[in-house]
Amino acid sequence: MIPDFFTLPLAFQFTSPGPILVKIGPLVIRWYGFLIASAVLIGVSLSQYLAKRRDVNPDLLSDLSIWLVLGAIPAARLYYVLFEWSEYAQHPERIIAIWQGGIAIHGAIIGGVIAALIFAKLKRVPFWQLADLVAPSLILGQAIGRWGNFFNSEAFGSPTNLPWKLYIPAERRPPELAEFKYFHPTFLYESLWDLAVFALLITLFFRSLSGKPSLKIGTLSLVYLAGYSLGRFWIEGLRTDSLMFGPLRIAQIVSLLGIIFGLAGLAWLYIAKRRLPDVVTPDL
Repeated sequence: MIPDFFTLPLAFQFTSPGPILVKIGPLVIRWYGFLIASAVLIGVSLSQYLAKRRDVNPDLLSDLSIWLVLGAIPAARLYYVLFEWSEYAQHPERIIAIWQGGIAIHGAIIGGVIAALIFAKLKRVPFWQLADLVAPSLILGQAIGRWGNFFNSEAFGSPTNLPWKLYIPAERRPPELAEFKYFHPTFLYESLWDLAVFALLITLFFRSLSGKPSLKIGTLSLVYLAGYSLGRFWIEGLRTDSLMFGPLRIAQIVSLLGIIFGLAGLAWLYIAKRRLPDVVTPDL
């Protein structure tokens, strides 16, 4: 007899223990901030290690990380606030409350790219070389950071009764879905997808060190862009709290552009056999 897939034990049910990791008197450490900080530290260490394997000064990646944080986090928050302005206009004091959640990865990428371009120009280092060393760390950081959404009971999907369903407290549910208790754990879907993309990038990186295949500068960045965007496009369609532009989901629009740009860039490198435009001409 085949067991009913939908009546499996609730061992896979996800229930957030709450957003606070530690509270000692007035000191409060939230899971969201802890995970973001952990992702940054792990990412910097990984990028420095990859830089050594590519004979790039690892201190350069340490300096770049400061620029990326200063560029990415404010931009991620600004991006989110702009598309949720109707809510924040009524509570402007919450605009800086980033520890409560509410940052957009696409905003972080835009801010990070701008900061990295300026850094590369000032340091006279090819942008795409730096981007290739950062891309694996970025996607790994995204995989870690997504769990902040779990602890905050946010960024979940539509109602579901799957064995790996996510319980959302009543006060966190959209009014139109108040009668439902369980939702798709889209944070988990994206975290697992990001880990798969990370595995692909790391595999390509180390295979390239042995010359099989030899990767052109910019390849890892473009694979990251197309790979992450493909998963995000699908997962965003399940979410109930998407940032919207009229009837359109902003993240899906940006993801579609990411897929097109990533694939077009790879075609430029390997079919047209041309270099990507850069702020500094790489020494090949």
